[in-house]
Amino acid sequence: MKFAYRFSGLLGTVYRRGNLSFTRDGSSLISPVGNRISVFDLKNNKCETFPLATRLNIVCVGLSPDGSLAILIDEEGAALLVSLIGKCVIHHFYFHKPVHSVSFSPDGKKFVITKDNVALMYHAPGKKREFNAFVLDKTYYGPYDETTCIDWTDDSKCFAVGSKDMSTWVFGAERWANLIYYSLGGHKDVIVACFFEENSLDLYTISQDAALCVWQCDTELDGLKSMPPKKAAREKDAAGDDEEFLEEPKGEEIHGKANPSEQETREKVKYSRVAKYFFNKEGDFNNLTCAAYHKKTHLLVTGFASGIFHLHELPDFNLIHSLSISDQRIASVSINCTGDWIAFGCSGLGQLLVWEWQSESYVLKQQGHFNSMVSLAYSPDGQYIATGGEDGKVKVWNTSSSFCFVTFTEHASGVTAVTFTSNGYVILSASLDGTVRAFDLHRYRNFRTFTSPRPSQFSCLAVDSSGEIVSAGSQDSFEIFIWSMQSGRLLDVLSGHEGPISSLSFNPMKCVLASASWDKTVKIWDMLESWRTKETFIFNSDVLVVAFRPDGKELAVAALNGQITFWDHESAVQTGSIEGRHDLQMGRKELDKITAKQSAKGKSFTTLCYSADGQSILAGGLSKFVCIYNVKEQILMKKFEISCNFSLDAMEEYLDRRKMTEFGSMALIDGGAGDEDGVAIPLPGVKRGDMSYRHFKPEIRVTCLRFSPTGRSWAATTTEGLLIYSLDSGLIFDPFELDIDVTPSNIRKTLHQKEYTKAIVMAFKLNEKKLIQEVIEAVPSDEVDVVCSSLPDLYVEKVLEFLASAFEISCHLEFYLIWAHKLLMLHGQKLKTRSVKLLPVIQFLQKSIQRHFEDVSKLCEWNIYNIKYALAISQQRGMKRLAEEPSEDEENLDSDSDYLMQEVS
Repeated sequence: MKFAYRFSGLLGTVYRRGNLSFTRDGSSLISPVGNRISVFDLKNNKCETFPLATRLNIVCVGLSPDGSLAILIDEEGAALLVSLIGKCVIHHFYFHKPVHSVSFSPDGKKFVITKDNVALMYHAPGKKREFNAFVLDKTYYGPYDETTCIDWTDDSKCFAVGSKDMSTWVFGAERWANLIYYSLGGHKDVIVACFFEENSLDLYTISQDAALCVWQCDTELDGLKSMPPKKAAREKDAAGDDEEFLEEPKGEEIHGKANPSEQETREKVKYSRVAKYFFNKEGDFNNLTCAAYHKKTHLLVTGFASGIFHLHELPDFNLIHSLSISDQRIASVSINCTGDWIAFGCSGLGQLLVWEWQSESYVLKQQGHFNSMVSLAYSPDGQYIATGGEDGKVKVWNTSSSFCFVTFTEHASGVTAVTFTSNGYVILSASLDGTVRAFDLHRYRNFRTFTSPRPSQFSCLAVDSSGEIVSAGSQDSFEIFIWSMQSGRLLDVLSGHEGPISSLSFNPMKCVLASASWDKTVKIWDMLESWRTKETFIFNSDVLVVAFRPDGKELAVAALNGQITFWDHESAVQTGSIEGRHDLQMGRKELDKITAKQSAKGKSFTTLCYSADGQSILAGGLSKFVCIYNVKEQILMKKFEISCNFSLDAMEEYLDRRKMTEFGSMALIDGGAGDEDGVAIPLPGVKRGDMSYRHFKPEIRVTCLRFSPTGRSWAATTTEGLLIYSLDSGLIFDPFELDIDVTPSNIRKTLHQKEYTKAIVMAFKLNEKKLIQEVIEAVPSDEVDVVCSSLPDLYVEKVLEFLASAFEISCHLEFYLIWAHKLLMLHGQKLKTRSVKLLPVIQFLQKSIQRHFEDVSKLCEWNIYNIKYALAISQQRGMKRLAEEPSEDEENLDSDSDYLMQEVS
């Protein structure tokens, strides 16, 4: 088995914090998700997470006007320049301080970032290769407090910057003779957003107390005069040599004054406030959190802390509509280029919404689990993933589109386990609310609820291979409950354990149930012998998780001492063990008194999962690493680092001494309380802000691991969300029985001679995907039957695996279906004898065909409906024309009507 798995997707989390941005064409939305970015393709209904990450959570994203570059900036001011086309990092840069916003100029030549009380303008990275992509051009001073927002004029001549000191500053991107800087007041709270009118210097400013000021400029954009060269050089030389910022070459400095003298304002641009409007002040409306403005349609969208948004038309401030989309604060809002779609992000609940305001309908509505995810399960065909979270919700995700398409909210407490039945249409979930619920994926409803005679908190769940027997383990009564899926009745209560039941697993091939408990035992129960205890395995420490191999011949057990042991449950003999505690490689939490090395001694694996072929086992726990072991050799094959996000706790092996003081760790100081909603320091008598708010860092952990039945990917539920790792065949050159005569030129020569079977065998020996595709697609469709019958048995499996992967990308649907049909018909009996080994390949093929079947069947149904509609319309028109046609003589009329009736029928 090859271990070229790489990160391919992040599900379960759609938005964390930071600004949302639409792409240039307006059909895709870029959302920051922790320290990664996800791109939601709204037209094709797909989501993709880029395989790159920052060191901390992303707080602002800036897109270049041509849509090819993005600047991602994290909490500490470290920036990545990213190519959105190549999906790779081009350049790293450090701004030394937290950055509040970033914006490219409309011409793409400059970009401005705001940090502290300054605005820094950089030359934008060009199309050519550069040693340093970020070159500082100018530094703008003026505001007394932190800068918050940026907006550019359409011709890139000027930009406006809002500040927490309630002022807005207009700066010239160049030194204009009549505009270098201009300060605007008029507000009583923090400036949230400022926007220029289209092709104008007229400005709108919006403050947190829900006030909008309209500013009119006495000069048009064309009226900005260039400064005479001599004066510009003189002013440039007069700029101070203050070395306060150390980014790169310092560039030019522009120092703005809030109250310039009369001489300085003579013959300069002047602003006057022509209107001031207030939003509805009822309830919590006055706490405005974000805003966006579409210049062409003059549409202003404002979001509030109460989850309500307003749509206004400017400059007359006409309210179009007002709606509540959440009960949490709206953290970010964005409008696409056409002005039709509005995106909202709510960081409190992790919601992402795209609203079409004209039709008043959702284009996208996604939300992750409010609290952390606890468990996951793959559907038998690998097409869907079900997740259960501490918020009591069960969500079902499509692995192809990465979207959640149904959420079940029936549980009243946290979900501890989820699983699919063998047919893939029923999801079972166990919860701490004392119920096990069965959900139907056809009608999306809870059709069975299993309960125990006495209220019990269920900690684990298992269903047998037939889907008829459901079992759940209790963590307070130490019993295992068995129900019938058909009738919903309680069949049996298995007693014997003396501690909470931690894990259950049914043997895929036999009617045998394995149960693990904190009483340091694993019990094997035989369903055919009235649930009699067949075997009891005794361990030296509490047992946390148990898992059967896909062929049912081996049992893996993880205990609290960090060991993974393997058992032959038939003969009750231990076949091997892995000492995995050191492989977990724990991190040290900020408030830990002991080192990571010492704390790792008390840690262990909390989740296990066999690979689809049973040769390897995945293991994870309270660590940022997932380990994959070879079962036969009992050695560590690979360690996957699931996160590099230092915004999470327990990521570092050693504590940073710079954060330690004589009074202890600086992490103990709750400096972030009330950052977003109110006051930082709770002063006496202050009623704003949530006084119970506490700043905390979630701890990195892996709660559940599952291998896809297709064997092509595996998934992990972690603190960051649901991570998918897929097999990347492009990373490895893996020839099969290669000899000296197998070359691409010889394969094409054989193909040209119409020796198709020999060419296919040679192509699979070289094992290059593009060459295999070229050879298979060169076989005429009428020759497929002959080629399939003459294929050696060894290569049938390889052709099936290739067909399954080709179905996902190829447009030759009928051609590949012929191949699959002929292979299965001709070699079906021989394949059946190796069914256990071939199961992942067959399931992969089934998943690919099923997805196409669903897409094509929907299209066919739609086409049938359209054809029927067109026929009905044509019949009506034909009858109408017949009735209205003037008759010259009765014979012609009769003959015409007979002809028309024949045509219609």
